[in-house]
Amino acid sequence: MTAFFKGKAYGSVTVGERGQLVIPAELRKTLGIKSGDQLMVFSHPDKKVINLMPAKDFSVFLEKASRFIEELEKRAPKKR
Repeated sequence: MTAFFKGKAYGSVTVGERGQLVIPAELRKTLGIKSGDQLMVFSHPDKKVINLMPAKDFSVFLEKASRFIEELEKRAPKKR
């Protein structure tokens, strides 16, 4: 299997009239996604791929990225 896809296929979904789709039950259970959870939706500009991430996990990612950037800024030479 290539680096493009190393996950598990959980089936297909159909987009409804209002643009809604249902995440397969097995995937929801595997990822712990429950009714009312918020998901961030991303796509890659060059590929026809949709990525979903729980909003709470995205918040954690942003916090860690912010701390990392702050550390880099502290280590960077000061501009004169």
